[in-house]
Amino acid sequence: MNGNETMSNHAADVAGEREQVGHLKSYPRFLMRALSIATDGSWMFYVWMISLTGITLVGANAWAVQVRDGMGVTGMSDHVSWGLYIANFTFLVGVAAGAVMMVIPAYLYRDKAMHDVVIVGELLAVAAIVMCLLFVTVDLGRPDRFWHLIPGLGRFNWPMSMLTWDVIVLNGYLLINLHIVGYLLYMRYLGRTPNPRWYVPFVFLSIVWAVSIHTVTAFLYCGLGGRPFWNTALLAPRFLASAFVAGPAFIIITLQLIKRYSGFHVGDKPIQTLVNIARVAICASLVMLTSEIFTEFYTGGAHTASAQYLYFGLHGNTGLVGWIWVSIILTVVATVLFLRPRIIQHRVTMNLACVLAFVGLWIEKGMGLIVPGFIPSTLHEIVEYLPSMVEWKVTAGIWALGLMIYTVALKIGIAIFSGRSLERG
Repeated sequence: MNGNETMSNHAADVAGEREQVGHLKSYPRFLMRALSIATDGSWMFYVWMISLTGITLVGANAWAVQVRDGMGVTGMSDHVSWGLYIANFTFLVGVAAGAVMMVIPAYLYRDKAMHDVVIVGELLAVAAIVMCLLFVTVDLGRPDRFWHLIPGLGRFNWPMSMLTWDVIVLNGYLLINLHIVGYLLYMRYLGRTPNPRWYVPFVFLSIVWAVSIHTVTAFLYCGLGGRPFWNTALLAPRFLASAFVAGPAFIIITLQLIKRYSGFHVGDKPIQTLVNIARVAICASLVMLTSEIFTEFYTGGAHTASAQYLYFGLHGNTGLVGWIWVSIILTVVATVLFLRPRIIQHRVTMNLACVLAFVGLWIEKGMGLIVPGFIPSTLHEIVEYLPSMVEWKVTAGIWALGLMIYTVALKIGIAIFSGRSLERG
């Protein structure tokens, strides 16, 4: 009996080694097939990609000017040292975290309909994290300083530095999602059933990690004692609530575009699930925002100066008042639209709610959060901030590059998951 078991184990090992060798031999064909899918499409695809490429090149040129001439070409200063770049970074961390709202129903609650399209959310997380890292890079001023952020190379003040924690969780989340997406796509390309041991543990890890990336980002701000505008225990919950609106809102529109232009079957159930998540999250976000406003203005005190500047202006300075009230109006209107019964049957209303919520939260988590933390300064000086054209060009370029990455990734993923690109032979 022992001899038979030994022979069986040996045969299984040999079979496993042969299967692994077969997988390795298929890698080049997989990559070539992915490249072929990524570069082939209709005239609309080429117009879309050429347009994004042009915007990306404009942004790259603006960044080159910034590197050559220094950060003086931006609207930032010694008083307001974080601006449009960090605003977009903060928002995109939430978009990446919000993508997990597809993973939880698919894997934790075994939602079959969501499981079929969960790859859309995972690819969004990858693209969003790439954009986050690019916004951090352009905000450094000198790109040669980026190596300080690389674990193992940079000099980390760990575990005390929240910035170090932020770098670790962002890069970790990127690697986790790359592994999950890469493994599932490759197994589907080969026409084989994925081994749960190689991806399910990482899926559950990604759920916890998604919460951690936005929580750590919030701690990065509220841990700065010299910036009272950010010193609130509600900052992390507000970050998560907004993330669970912005992420699903973007995915809802993406799923409809996929259904219309790719022919990939997308049912109404995943969209309904995401709408329900957005409904709850946007209401929670407004409740916490109302609580923050009440606390700031009812209690009063010197620490309310930043909130006063943001919502009503301070000493005649009103640079952000228009921004924040537009954000509040858009978010309130989106909430009313989301709460409409059977909204999924009214696609125009649903899509309008998604766009309004996405833009409203982009303003709130960007210009409405980052900039007022610096105004007034620690010296009680008011130096207003307005993004320069260079910053807008760089920002547009990074968003365009992120959308290019997401488009190509979706194109490859949909082709493979729909069975149009299986390994033969």
